[in-house]
Amino acid sequence: MHKNTNALVKAIRLATLAAFAAPASVMAGGFSLNEQSASAMGVANAGAAANPENATTVLFNPAGMSQLSGMNVSFGAAVLDIDAEAKEGSTSATNQLGMPVTGSTGGDIADPAVLPNFYYTHEISDSIDVGFGIHAPYGLAADYDNDFIGRYFADETELTAIAFTPSVAVNNGEGLSMGIGLNIMYAEGRLSKFQDYSGAYYQAQQAAGAAGVPLNGEPFEPGYADIEGDDIGVTFRVGFLYEMTQNTQFGLTAQTGTELELKGDADLTNYPVVQPGQTGLNAFQTDVTQDVKVPLEIPESVTFGARHMLTDEVTLLAGATYAKWSRFEELDIISRESGEVISHITEEWKNTWQFNVGGIWQATPEWALKAGYAWDESPVDNYVTARIPSEDRHWLTLGTQWKDVQSGWTVDAAVGTLIFADDAKVDDREYSHEDPTGAPISAARYQGEYDVSAWSASVQISKAF
Repeated sequence: MHKNTNALVKAIRLATLAAFAAPASVMAGGFSLNEQSASAMGVANAGAAANPENATTVLFNPAGMSQLSGMNVSFGAAVLDIDAEAKEGSTSATNQLGMPVTGSTGGDIADPAVLPNFYYTHEISDSIDVGFGIHAPYGLAADYDNDFIGRYFADETELTAIAFTPSVAVNNGEGLSMGIGLNIMYAEGRLSKFQDYSGAYYQAQQAAGAAGVPLNGEPFEPGYADIEGDDIGVTFRVGFLYEMTQNTQFGLTAQTGTELELKGDADLTNYPVVQPGQTGLNAFQTDVTQDVKVPLEIPESVTFGARHMLTDEVTLLAGATYAKWSRFEELDIISRESGEVISHITEEWKNTWQFNVGGIWQATPEWALKAGYAWDESPVDNYVTARIPSEDRHWLTLGTQWKDVQSGWTVDAAVGTLIFADDAKVDDREYSHEDPTGAPISAARYQGEYDVSAWSASVQISKAF
């Protein structure tokens, strides 16, 4: 047992370090990540709330721990590679004065991401089990080339989150289990873009003309805004698992939402300043650093799952998830000193559904083959921005599992492809935070049509002690 404990401690350290080092990418389903377990990914997460194969049930439904015996460890990693780029000839942009902006399509904006995970469960008694997980529940990454034609709307967007999930489950010994867990999340984010100050210089000209004084200074050069921040938040999860018959069971989980406040600094280069001078108005530019916060909404969600063993060799799985993404109404950068909204992006996301179906064929006592399909609805609706060019997607997956019954070792591998229903059509404008769905406040605009495709692969190693 001492050797097993040392191995467990080393695995936890490795998973934690890897999770902090890995950025994440996603272009549909908001900024939640599906690639949390190769065993579940093989069936496109179908029925994950009702199919506790291994310790990953800590995440999908903590009540499932009651069906695992002894001590269980599961760890692995997924690779997610998204190709997303605006189509040639589809992009156009204007600045705040309505003048055309030139540039490129921005290149492929999403780099491959590695998403590690680690889960552990322990049977305390016949009726109580405990466990925890370390995983990356949310993530987002997009980075445009510096000459991107829409650079005044987006350059780099990054969200990296790591969650520690302690959980406990109890069962009544008659087929009904209940589990509760916490998601203690650390999140850090970055937002950057080039700054268009043509409108600011025009306003300075108007002010000088109205006062009948000269405007001293050259037209403002473009600037750059770089905002970084981090925060810790907590959500709660409750789950139920009911074994209706020996072959059929159902699972239900619900997770609360929360609001993260990513607190950090905003570094602004070439920030425009207009001040009264002895001979009129003096216009100049300087670098500014300000303490800011970026509120970020994490949605409530409910997941239902079902598992039915059709025969000893064939298992059918199905599930559905409803997420309240309508919480995410805006992406604002707020001064922590004055409370003023420095920058506003209207989001107005909608609530979404995800539906999953899958199956497992136990070809031999050692080998199982898996397949799954999921339809993932995008929450991005009327305001499709350059930061998140998203659309509905279809997720097709294949997986395989090898199990050594005597030793307790199990290895899962899965691959998946993401097929987006339509090209994402971006129409980015500037809106006021006081009237976020009203008329645009300037002539600035970016339009583009994005070609998006993706694939993912995952490996999971599990051990029952």
